[in-house]
Amino acid sequence: MSASVKKKHRMSISHSAVLAGVSGGPSYDVPGLFVADYSIKVPLDYSGELPGSINIFFRIAVSRNKQNDTSLPYLLYLQGGPGYESPRPMDASGWLKYATNCFRVVLMDQRGTGLSAGITAASLELQGSPENQARYLKCFRADSIVRDSEAIRSALLLSGPDNGNLGNSGDSRWSLLGQSFGGFCCATYLSLAPQSLAEVLITGGLPPGISSPCSAENVYRRTFQRVLGQNAKFYARFPAAEYRARQVVSYLISQPNGSITTPAGNTLSPRSFQLLGLQCLGFSTGLERLNYLLESAIDPSTGAVSQRFMKDFDTSMAWDTNPLYAILHESIYCQGGEAAHWAAHRVRENEFKDEFDAIKATHDEKPVYFTGEMVFPWMFDEFKELRKIKPAAELIAQETNWPKLYDKNVLNNNTVAVAAASYFEDMFVDFELAQETAQSIKGIRLFVTSDHLHDGIRENGSAIIEKLLNMARGGVLLR
Repeated sequence: MSASVKKKHRMSISHSAVLAGVSGGPSYDVPGLFVADYSIKVPLDYSGELPGSINIFFRIAVSRNKQNDTSLPYLLYLQGGPGYESPRPMDASGWLKYATNCFRVVLMDQRGTGLSAGITAASLELQGSPENQARYLKCFRADSIVRDSEAIRSALLLSGPDNGNLGNSGDSRWSLLGQSFGGFCCATYLSLAPQSLAEVLITGGLPPGISSPCSAENVYRRTFQRVLGQNAKFYARFPAAEYRARQVVSYLISQPNGSITTPAGNTLSPRSFQLLGLQCLGFSTGLERLNYLLESAIDPSTGAVSQRFMKDFDTSMAWDTNPLYAILHESIYCQGGEAAHWAAHRVRENEFKDEFDAIKATHDEKPVYFTGEMVFPWMFDEFKELRKIKPAAELIAQETNWPKLYDKNVLNNNTVAVAAASYFEDMFVDFELAQETAQSIKGIRLFVTSDHLHDGIRENGSAIIEKLLNMARGGVLLR
């Protein structure tokens, strides 16, 4: 890269900032794909306040019939979250089937997830005091994820590790595909290092409130309304589920302390029961899944909540393996001098208390409404692994000193080709708020549809990515 180009970088990862080059791991075949594993050492804290480094794991997947095609460009996939690792490729199916024929797809475990310094309650406790834990956690947001991505891009496309399987199209830029929170990361990338990007594809992930110091309260005000709509759909499709949900709540409130303990040591209470909506209400087959969970919730021989249901409940709650989602979720909406301060809890208590009062609904023989993508402070009392990090979670909730995630001026003057799928009935990313953000990104092309929910990429990913690529590259004309 020429010196003149380097000077234009709004954010640059120099070779000296990357503490070590790429380390190669195993390479292997899965049906239809060639996959190779790598890691790279990067600073823990790019601001330099905290010492140390972490390893970022990534793998590269390419169609087996394109394995030796060194002209293929790179595409970095940024997954949803925060706090979830990149998908593990099992075969050439879904969106990967299409993408790996056009790109070498980089699947990075975002920092704090999977094999990239994965955070658990136990690992976080090693940081010492709650204050130290909170300082550590602040290093795991989108701005740092983008800088990690730049370190990988620099290693692959500027220096190039000594591995013939990596390939190099000759272009130092790469493409992005961001799903959900991954789309938020794409907007941060467009703000911090647009010169590194050839094109950006976003699915269900245009971040809301990019000009606000903290948009969390407004986000939850909108998404609670979306969740009410999904509940109404659920009970309209499965009327028998209404009685079954009340059966569960009735049993729970009849027990000492109004709850029971699950096999994993979690507390199953009326309010934690409602959390099942997070994994069920907003996805393509989620209503069916919730219906089947409820049909076996009560053991007919005892009238108690069944062992099967308790196990299914524990499995649905990923806080033990992925606590980063719970502890950092509201902070993804913060980028200034305001704290999130348990925004979802405040909005629920102040504006939606009656609608989501499971005990009252049961007494009144009305539908028990499930909640959506919200994190509540009491979860750090009711879930075994979250209890261990409650003090740090409270500090994060009160934190006001958050780095900026979006540069509206840069986005207003964007020159990178951007295409985004926006889902009209998305329960996780409010459609209206997403449209407001789209108006701030110059040149963005929008694919608006009600054919899919938030997980359109999972349901029909190849078709969606092909359409977005055509839009980004001018194959779909403006009209």
